[in-house]
Amino acid sequence: MKTSVQAGVAGLLACGTLLTVVLVTRDGDGSHTGVAYSAPAKGPYVALGDSYTAGPGITDPTGTPAGCDRSAGNYPALVAAELGLKGGKFRDVSCSGATTADLTTPQKTDDGTNSPQLKALSSDTRLVTVGIGGNDIGFSSMIKRCVAMGALYRLTGSGKYFTEDAPCEREYVNGDSDKVKQKITTAGDRLTRVLHEVRRRAPEARVYVVSYPAILPSDSADCGREMSLAPGDVTFLREKEQQLNTVLRQRASKAGVGYVDTYTPSADHNACTAKATRWIEPLAPENPAAPVHPNARGERGMADAVLRTIKSAL
Repeated sequence: MKTSVQAGVAGLLACGTLLTVVLVTRDGDGSHTGVAYSAPAKGPYVALGDSYTAGPGITDPTGTPAGCDRSAGNYPALVAAELGLKGGKFRDVSCSGATTADLTTPQKTDDGTNSPQLKALSSDTRLVTVGIGGNDIGFSSMIKRCVAMGALYRLTGSGKYFTEDAPCEREYVNGDSDKVKQKITTAGDRLTRVLHEVRRRAPEARVYVVSYPAILPSDSADCGREMSLAPGDVTFLREKEQQLNTVLRQRASKAGVGYVDTYTPSADHNACTAKATRWIEPLAPENPAAPVHPNARGERGMADAVLRTIKSAL
């Protein structure tokens, strides 16, 4: 069924028409669900973003430069496959470690330089996804810092510094001063400029900002073994991710582009859930993926969220 759907979509995309199809998707537990959606006319599709888009460690890396660690199993590749977009109809220029600045300037990696991602856009582009912002606020380094402090908290459980259950939060929030919130606002401003440039370069494209999936659980006590975080810092980091996603949604709306919510469908598949159901791997991955990044199940879930959003928009 999947092969026939892809062939039918590809044929009608080439004619520039809209097609309502039923595609096979997978729920978070790996089961399949039929999802009807309308495919965007023509293509090409360009995927922009950071490591949550690139999907490092899931399958053998693809594309150049090798230092971007793009996976053939990431959500852009899965979306393109469902839409029947191949060859010149699909370009994935996402790159691990990318910030909003790397969308407009070259990005150096450990193995090659990625061209400014926006260079992939043109007046012919018909679909764009943008997954960016986490590196602008230093979320990865913040998690590493909180993990280190959480490990000490769990080892000592006492002492002047570690009597509170959110030792890391104190590094970033002091009274009315919230360093992370300030960075999120700045990232939102940068995203607004990026989206205006995307619209200028690809005026006929449907553009979607893709949010970040749930990394941590709502119950802060359920994440000690997998992530070595103090309970209060689980709450702190979760709230900061939600604040970032809120700003991404608001800026997308203000720019007149779409927003893909990947957080809601992934809430029960965070890094602290079971190996067989999680979308995000913990510090020590048990499924192929980079630490604290989406695995293949997570990228599939993100792809399904993108496809559902395309359907609802049309």
